[in-house]
Amino acid sequence: MWEFYLNDYYSYLKLERSLSENSISAYLNDIKKLRDFIKFKKIDLEPNDIDIVIINDFLEYLNELDISSYSQARIVSGLKSFFKFLILEEKISKDPMDLIESPKLKRKLPEVLSLNDINILLNSIDLSTMEGVRNRAIIETLYSSGLRVSELVNLSIQNLFLDIGFIKVIGKGSKERLVPIGRHAIKYINMYKNGYRHNKKINKGNEGFLFLNRYGRKLTREMIFLIIKKVSNKCLLNKNVSPHTFRHSFATHLIEGGADLRAVQEMLGHESITTTEIYTHLDREYLKQVIKEFHPRS
Repeated sequence: MWEFYLNDYYSYLKLERSLSENSISAYLNDIKKLRDFIKFKKIDLEPNDIDIVIINDFLEYLNELDISSYSQARIVSGLKSFFKFLILEEKISKDPMDLIESPKLKRKLPEVLSLNDINILLNSIDLSTMEGVRNRAIIETLYSSGLRVSELVNLSIQNLFLDIGFIKVIGKGSKERLVPIGRHAIKYINMYKNGYRHNKKINKGNEGFLFLNRYGRKLTREMIFLIIKKVSNKCLLNKNVSPHTFRHSFATHLIEGGADLRAVQEMLGHESITTTEIYTHLDREYLKQVIKEFHPRS
């Protein structure tokens, strides 16, 4: 019965909610944790037998395992989605998650690079090699447009409108958005595209993707992480730099410069303005630091 419900839920997430395979896998893993807990307790229960007592026992178990409040909150959210689906499909009559609250989270502020950090990092890239030109184009694009790493690796040549300073991005749930791209990113994309990429033998099926590896295939997310880690290690930046760091830096620098929050939300592809508001918190943290350092009575 569990497998039957999970298969139905998979179809719902894929077809009706248009989630990526990674997101679907995360949702299903949360449900499987509950299923495995029930097996561990040697209780014979199907999804329609679950009640609030079992859910509370499961959450207590997660707590005993020292699972972080962030992971617990994600699991609770996954379970709420699953049981809501079962209610909608009339497979169960009562939602065991109705009275369950997510753990209270302290919002973690993301790592942000200063403009000086970014310039140091970009200027350290060796442009005498074609891979160096490609890597410069990759990082310029991440910082210029605030892309997610998945959006970067899937960026296609036909979605570049560099003459008018825009790129079309396919975001979460296959949602499209037009994002402005800066002149530095345009310069290095053109250098890469018209040089290294133009003369490269491209593996069949990869012709449309902008950024390719040495074998003419689309770069993977992992490869982007490695490229950025290698560049940041060379600079000896005392910060944990990842592709997402450039997205955070892009948004933070815009807000600190006075950009409208709704415009930043649109560029980042956030569904909710609440997600974008974390960058105003970053700005406030900076202001608090200024007061602490320079106010005579702080």
